[in-house]
Amino acid sequence: MAKSGPVTIKKYANRRLYNTGTSTYVTLEDLASMVKSGEDFLVYDAKTGEDITRSVLTQIIFEQENKDGQKMLPVSFLRQLIRFYGDSMQLLVPRYLEMSIDSLSKEQDKLRQQLASTLGVNPLTAPFEQHIRRNMEMFERAFSMFSPFGKREDGSPAEAPAGEAAPEPPAAAPASEASDLDELKNQLAAMQKKIEGLSRK
Repeated sequence: MAKSGPVTIKKYANRRLYNTGTSTYVTLEDLASMVKSGEDFLVYDAKTGEDITRSVLTQIIFEQENKDGQKMLPVSFLRQLIRFYGDSMQLLVPRYLEMSIDSLSKEQDKLRQQLASTLGVNPLTAPFEQHIRRNMEMFERAFSMFSPFGKREDGSPAEAPAGEAAPEPPAAAPASEASDLDELKNQLAAMQKKIEGLSRK
């Protein structure tokens, strides 16, 4: 019988989690197993009815990160994420992360095969170079949304519509912002490598 939708998990004041689908109390570890098996769920505060799924998923990541040999998020990556809170880049970061993880998830079988068949080449760089390059291209396309005319396929600026003056070229981004973006790209690439390394265990 097809599932009607996500399982409802209720979180009580004593921090206990109740799975309404199985009528049993569960732990964060149980919820982590549900995520890994592809079972969807939503978590609600039992008293207020507020959707607290995001905070519970964050707790699960925290628990996983504290296990020996499970760490995937480098300290430098976490620091960079914190820096983006409240910054104009904050609007782009979630979408970029979603695209990167979604792309990695869709191609994980192919990447595993490439890792297994790669001989004489560093297995942590060869298969990922093309994958990461595609993600960087997607990120750059996302930035093009902020350009009033975008770019041609050859990368040159598109011309302004007839009768309109061409816009002034945007001022160069401050060095600090450019370095932050480069650092984010490097950290995301490192995170993707760690994700694939753990998924092969």
